[in-house]
Amino acid sequence: MALRVESVTFDTIDPEKSATWWAQAAGGELAPYVPGEYVAVERDPGPKLLFQRVSDPTPGKNRVHLDFAAADVDAEVTRLVELGASETGRHTMGPISWVVLVDPDGNAFCVTGES
Repeated sequence: MALRVESVTFDTIDPEKSATWWAQAAGGELAPYVPGEYVAVERDPGPKLLFQRVSDPTPGKNRVHLDFAAADVDAEVTRLVELGASETGRHTMGPISWVVLVDPDGNAFCVTGES
């Protein structure tokens, strides 16, 4: 038996707002499974991004985050910041470099060059 990654789930106080932002940022179609409580961004190919309502935002550093690849990292970072993301750092480790950003809810994600 093999597992397949079906979705990545985010806790948020506003599922529609978060899902709408991520649909614009990463592409995909909104699917309000339970409107106001559980909203998905369905992507093909790739796992769904799910947003579930919680009463309090998750404190502290994300224990899991998304990594994206882009042909033009700087252009993609500019586009994401214009959508409402915030850049929090740039890093290099050997031949690999990446930019760390946070979405409007403060969830961290990274953008690196395509390999």
